[in-house]
Amino acid sequence: MALIQSFGRLIGRSRTAERPEVQPRAGTSIVEPVDITENDPLLAYLQTSGGVVDIETLTLDSPGLMALRERGIKLVVPLINQGELIGLLNLGPRLSEQEYSADDRRLLENLARHVAPAVMVAQLVRQQETEARNRERIEQELRVATLIQQNFLPKEAPALDGWHLAAHYQPAREVGGDFYDFIGLDDGRLGIVIGDVTDKGVPAALVMASTRSIIRGAAQRLSSPAEVLRRVNDLLCPDIPPNMFATCMYCILDPQSGRLVYSNAGHNLPYLYTTGGAIELRATGMPLGLLPGMSYDDHEVVVKPGESVLFYSDGLVEAHDANHEMFGFPRLGKLVAQQGARKDLIAVVSDALEAFADKAIDQEDDVTLVTLAREMSAAAGTPADGDDLLSEFEVASEPGNERIAIERVATLAGGLLDEARLERLKTAVGEATMNAMEHGNKYQAEVPVLIRVLTNGDRLVVAVTDSAGAEPIPEATTPDIDAKLAGLQTPRGWGLFLIENMVDELRTSSDGLRHTIELVFALKEGGDGH
Repeated sequence: MALIQSFGRLIGRSRTAERPEVQPRAGTSIVEPVDITENDPLLAYLQTSGGVVDIETLTLDSPGLMALRERGIKLVVPLINQGELIGLLNLGPRLSEQEYSADDRRLLENLARHVAPAVMVAQLVRQQETEARNRERIEQELRVATLIQQNFLPKEAPALDGWHLAAHYQPAREVGGDFYDFIGLDDGRLGIVIGDVTDKGVPAALVMASTRSIIRGAAQRLSSPAEVLRRVNDLLCPDIPPNMFATCMYCILDPQSGRLVYSNAGHNLPYLYTTGGAIELRATGMPLGLLPGMSYDDHEVVVKPGESVLFYSDGLVEAHDANHEMFGFPRLGKLVAQQGARKDLIAVVSDALEAFADKAIDQEDDVTLVTLAREMSAAAGTPADGDDLLSEFEVASEPGNERIAIERVATLAGGLLDEARLERLKTAVGEATMNAMEHGNKYQAEVPVLIRVLTNGDRLVVAVTDSAGAEPIPEATTPDIDAKLAGLQTPRGWGLFLIENMVDELRTSSDGLRHTIELVFALKEGGDGH
């Protein structure tokens, strides 16, 4: 009887024999292959033997040799292909019970030279079949995991009167570890969740689904974000896989008051866009699933009309360009400070990331963005049809704050106007803001000046709104220059006259509560005679 057993060629695999399917002939029997470990000295001997090996004459201290003898093997013919031992041809006693002759041995050696390449081909085919089955299984698992994850993420952001919510999710692979959620609570409040599970792929997606479900359950029973995170952490710790954890930010919004209560478990700090720029909503805490018994703190802020909050995952700030520079927090903070009033802030941030990141480099991590923006009240005015709002912000009515307005408007208009026209715009914005603070709001710091920057077709419009009530808007008159130079009149008071001579068009309006001055510039020089 004879048996061909081959050794798998997978790296790191033990030298366990594999036997092709062989049907025994009538009157014969086939022995099972012999397990020979990779460090068995028999393998080293067979690798260099160069021919038929008589098992009975060997004197090696080898478990494999003993197993061959126990199976009744008499001869072993190594199958060598390109210098590698890929299998053995094992032979038991001859049916005639005679010894193997020299001719038999030469025949076996010649047979081995022809069989070895065939065995190698069979091994490669089997390996490819195994890899194909594994790929198919993995692809099926990914399809299932992707479906699970898609079903767990919200289909759309909820609609709240006076608010605009939006979300964007871009996994680095078919499935990822980022997640976000909106949870309806009692009294019209809304829970907002954003999180990131370490690692990517199916394990991260499963932990994500579990974390999201636990948060939803705890949020319905506990009114404090800090208590929700504490409960979720204690439930995750016993079952989360080793070396995995989840960062998470959980907030509760009261849409009526704008009060946002939030707690943080190791997640990136959100940016709050305000009239003074972008500030971080600072809060710290241990990521979920690392250590049981952790406590978290509640913090709160009031999101005012015209303000917005950007939540994001670290796939955004840790993205790299071709020079291995990170997108980074300073870049993101500056972007929010300039564009935070726009409803399409997610598109702005996504476009900035795409322009920054090297397209030749695969996305390194999931990118998740969630925006929460409070709309201005109707009294503040809304953009008209055809208007594209670039920014909307407030400045406190205090001397010197016109410089804030000038800087922010100039940043927005820098790419739209040439240098000379940009300087005229800055002068007009500064004068209009000072007039609004002084004459409209009487320098009451708590009464802000609202500034909106927008485009309408081929025009740039800067609208400056105060709270002058029913007072009439003065007309632009030519000042008495001689009286001012002689000190008989205040050097201030150039007002609308100066503004009117800086812009292409000046518009004024009032709704009985607020005064608005619109500074209009044609985007192409000469559009209105300037």
